Amino acid sequence: MAALGAMLAGINDRPGSRRVAVRRLGVPAVAGAGGLVFGACVVEAGGGPYLLPVVFALLGLLAGAFSAVGPVASASGTQLLVAAAVGAGMPLPEPGWQRALFFLGGAAWLIALRLLLPSPGSRKGIARPYRLDGERAAVSAVYEAVAALLDSAGTADSTARRAALTAALDHAQDALSGPRLRRRAASAAERRLHAQYFAALPLGEAATALAWAGEPLPPRTGEGPRRLAAALRDSVPSGPLPAPARSGAGLRALDDALLHAAEAFDSGTARPPHGRRRGPVDVLRTAAGPGGREYGVRVALCFGASAAVAQALQHPHWYWLPATAVFLVKPDLGPLASRVLCRALGTVIGAVLFAALAALLPRPAGLVAVVAVCGALIPVATRHFAAQTAVVTVLVLALVMVGGEPQAARGRIGETLLACGIVLLVGHLRLPWPVRRGGRVQDRLAAARACATAYLRHVLSGAHTAGPTGADHRAHPNHRTDHRATRWALRREAYRTLAEARAAIDLAAAELPALARHSRGSEQVAATLERLVDTTTACAVHVDDTGRLPRRHAERIDALLAELELTAVA
Repeated sequence: MAALGAMLAGINDRPGSRRVAVRRLGVPAVAGAGGLVFGACVVEAGGGPYLLPVVFALLGLLAGAFSAVGPVASASGTQLLVAAAVGAGMPLPEPGWQRALFFLGGAAWLIALRLLLPSPGSRKGIARPYRLDGERAAVSAVYEAVAALLDSAGTADSTARRAALTAALDHAQDALSGPRLRRRAASAAERRLHAQYFAALPLGEAATALAWAGEPLPPRTGEGPRRLAAALRDSVPSGPLPAPARSGAGLRALDDALLHAAEAFDSGTARPPHGRRRGPVDVLRTAAGPGGREYGVRVALCFGASAAVAQALQHPHWYWLPATAVFLVKPDLGPLASRVLCRALGTVIGAVLFAALAALLPRPAGLVAVVAVCGALIPVATRHFAAQTAVVTVLVLALVMVGGEPQAARGRIGETLLACGIVLLVGHLRLPWPVRRGGRVQDRLAAARACATAYLRHVLSGAHTAGPTGADHRAHPNHRTDHRATRWALRREAYRTLAEARAAIDLAAAELPALARHSRGSEQVAATLERLVDTTTACAVHVDDTGRLPRRHAERIDALLAELELTAVA
């Protein structure tokens, strides 16, 4: 159980800050411990072959619906269901609560190593706390992305560079807003890092406005953000920064943002940035929305049906079938057909490899060595689902034999292929109301549209209150600062939800035609929303500079809003 907890925590681990790793690994581990207790309690309460599939289906409905909330919720739902199947089916002498403690102990061991050991890329000889390496790399990547966007202005590559800037800002925001015991950062280095992140927001805004204008910029324009990125990465002074020519609103905004960033690098301090604020009502609304309903029902059908089939077959490792189905039904692991093929291929390769190793290696020392090697390979194998499946298959089969059970490679292949068939069948079923095909995409697009509208309204309200020359804003600096901070937060949320919508659309488009057709037309809506948010950002820069909304920008916004209305009607 301890090794299983460490294995699942390793699958959930990703590069990034240590603070975020606590939530990304710890929350799913707690959910998995709860699943072990729940599975053991169901069996102790007399859940036989008829009741157990029904209970599993209800649990799958709940966990699947809440998995639509976000990546951590998705990982927590997966571990809850996998652990529930293991807790109900794996024959172990310990009671459920002891299994849960062992499971948590294994995950806690990995979290402790994650927090205490230096990152692989930590450089010796640099006087800086290595515990902030993840945060520092994330913020440095933002400045690099700003420089790349400025370099691409006026080229066909600018849209992709703007998307890369959004991804870098999302990663940095998550890295700096992880769980903490106190509201204020404990060290001056961390407070400086927060100020450097906030200083990147106006730089990103100015770079987006310049890229929207579509005019090439001098090569030296991106040199300032690039020097700031190098200074942050190497913990050295940035030195003099080349100032861009102040020949337009976007370039003037960029010059002001560079001055502000230089001050932040010299002596800036700030509180941690706020993460995405989601209250209980928002979480419930997402879980009960179209995406949550669709995913919840499909997980319930897969988890319950696989448990029923496994009970009917009376296989000693019957819990493998529902646990495999849970991993296969997850949409964030790729298109359905690709997931099934990769899972089948990875399981066959892993089972054949383990059968060869089990015949050659001594027991139990050889099997323990296999577990250790596979644990080391998990971070590399997560880059491809088939490779991850092969490594996890070898590891799990080794754990089964370490626990005293016979070699079960052949049964693992058969149950995986059966789970693939169940998930493929359920994935192509036409489910009745309230389930709607493409619900995940529609959810993401609705959220992106709401955030884009809120951002646009805020920017236009600034133009209306600034007056014809912007004098009102200049007369009230505190009001102007608050207005900008709110605007930057709204812009961040607008671009972030757009990135999530784009990821869901790309995933749906990669499905087989029978599934992909349900999300047809969403690509056009997302592209229109992206142009609307880019135009709104350019408007914000001009409103700051002149206090007026240029006619060209106003006409462009009207045209994009009309286009959105047409796509909504269609």
